[in-house]
Amino acid sequence: MNYRPTLADLRALSAIVTHRSFRKAADELALSPSTLSHMMRSLEANMGVRLLNRTTRSVAATEAGERLVTRLTPLFRDFDLALEEVNEFRGHPSGTLRINTSEIAARVLLDAAVPTFLTRYPDMSLDLVTDNRLVDVVADGFDAGIRLREAVPLDMIAVEFGGDTRFVAVASPVYLAAHPAPQTPDELKTHACIRFRLPSGKLFRWEFEKHGHELAVDVPGVLTLDHVELMAQAAAKGLGIAYVSDRTARPFLESGALVTVLDDWCPVIPGLCLYYPGHRHVPQGLRAFITVLTEVERHGR
Repeated sequence: MNYRPTLADLRALSAIVTHRSFRKAADELALSPSTLSHMMRSLEANMGVRLLNRTTRSVAATEAGERLVTRLTPLFRDFDLALEEVNEFRGHPSGTLRINTSEIAARVLLDAAVPTFLTRYPDMSLDLVTDNRLVDVVADGFDAGIRLREAVPLDMIAVEFGGDTRFVAVASPVYLAAHPAPQTPDELKTHACIRFRLPSGKLFRWEFEKHGHELAVDVPGVLTLDHVELMAQAAAKGLGIAYVSDRTARPFLESGALVTVLDDWCPVIPGLCLYYPGHRHVPQGLRAFITVLTEVERHGR
């Protein structure tokens, strides 16, 4: 076969297979879905093999397409690494840094680290993707991720920031006036609890610990949400007890809209970490971001 696909065509194919969506891949590549579709039709015609199965609602790789993308993925990483190594000869970081994070962690970064980083390194762009699900930062094309320390994979290098944290059970004074505060986690089963649905579809179990005794409670409730700030807001409206991070609860606690319950069952735990794989080259932009993050942490900004 004399035909050689362009790098742009192959990256486009990889993006479509990764996202299983022309629209999402087009957004990532800054192309229109129609342009991307035309590129794939031309690629398949020139290669003489179908690479994608399309329906009106979905797109998925054929066996040939899956095999091609699987072989291309490490080559793309090596290609990007080669460019990054050459980029370091510029003497200052440039390019795009992609970080997968939770929304709460993104708010912490936006307070000081992000403004400082973008001001200090004007040739850098920062792509923060907020996602409540745990992702494989390497497979999904991120330079780093940010999660609670306990959720960081063991084979990753972790940089802690933001201090320790805790999850707290909270309710409004109005709710507690009508429903006596629970004294143990088991008593939550007699309360209206505002439940949290994970991205996987499962309901989050509320976790408590006291004097080494750990409990995970499947709480009852008629209201289920998938956004922690909405949970705190619902609790402030008197709809029940919510279980959220202290960062989420803080403004409601300070205003008196919420109060904590089961305080002695809610211990402090290690807080947020930026993490990245230690087995590959660390991009110059990521090293610069870590420097800024540690400086901000040290100065308590």
